[in-house]
Amino acid sequence: MKSQITFRLMILFFCVLGCSKDQPEDPTPNPNPEQLYFPPINSTIWETVSINDLGWNTEAEQPLYTFLEESKTDAFLVLKNGRIVIEQYFGDFDANTNHSWNSAAKTLTSFTAGIAQEEGLLSIQNPSSDYMGVGWSSLTPEQEQQITVRHHLTMTTGLDYTVPDNFCTDKECLLFKNNPGTYWYYHNAAYTLLDNIITGAVGQDFKAYFNAKVRDKIGMQGAWIKTGYLNLYFSTARSMARFGLLNLNKGTWDTTPILEDQTFFTEATTTSQDLNASYGYLYWLNGKSNYKIPGSEELFQGKLIPNAPDDLYAGLGAFDQKLYVVPSQGLVIVRLGDSADADELGPTTFDNNLWEKLNMLIN
Repeated sequence: MKSQITFRLMILFFCVLGCSKDQPEDPTPNPNPEQLYFPPINSTIWETVSINDLGWNTEAEQPLYTFLEESKTDAFLVLKNGRIVIEQYFGDFDANTNHSWNSAAKTLTSFTAGIAQEEGLLSIQNPSSDYMGVGWSSLTPEQEQQITVRHHLTMTTGLDYTVPDNFCTDKECLLFKNNPGTYWYYHNAAYTLLDNIITGAVGQDFKAYFNAKVRDKIGMQGAWIKTGYLNLYFSTARSMARFGLLNLNKGTWDTTPILEDQTFFTEATTTSQDLNASYGYLYWLNGKSNYKIPGSEELFQGKLIPNAPDDLYAGLGAFDQKLYVVPSQGLVIVRLGDSADADELGPTTFDNNLWEKLNMLIN
């Protein structure tokens, strides 16, 4: 509990940092709203399309905003085929304010690992000790050799998640519990080690590599900020939406390939193991037969977000940070703010409640 409170205070502190290049303007609507649109790099221009033009239910618009405000939302964006349909900010938050993605940023790390593999600098099938060196944990060298990069990407390293601090990446916190690949648990320390893995693989600091390979190429802003054991990403809501749009187009920004390896992208956004059908490579998946949630060993039956489209995949972070991508509907949806109900990691009841409101608007 103490670590969660400290984590939350750090998030609130860093939320005020930075400003964005993306600011609201009055762009000229695209004559073909069905064609996928990409906002230009280093520009304030971002085309819009109205709820009326899309034929959505305008009577559901204000109830959605009321729900968002009552749910402690700071920023909310909806893109349809890349164009902004809704962009709402609440309280003192605005388009220039940075907010932590929390664990929604795990998708950034996954995507970056895919690029490193595509460039031949990394293989997710290799032991993570190939890139971090032997002795990164308290395991024996033989046990370390059994943990691959893919196990880190799928939350199946077998490292002990019952240690006092689940976030701790110190050697003494990294203990053996299960054989790799035999048990799924949302273990933040195992994820955070991917920063070291990618750094070792590419011969460059993870942050700099991500900035060069992803952030700067698609016009995002923001930064990774070390807070305790965590490496948190802070950006504006529009920058989060840019990354969502990149995913919607399967790793290509307009005509510029960012991640060309479609095998990796498909694996990242589909079920990665048979222990939690609703988890890919650090992406959450809807429409599957079962799911596990952070902080629990229980396997729940049914869909992760029953009210949401089955093909939705997402980055989901603590205190209800949401990045939804729905390929079948050309949607990217961003929600940043404080916890709507309880301080939970990843998926929460807010997801289903929000999609109930969205369905009234879109359908």
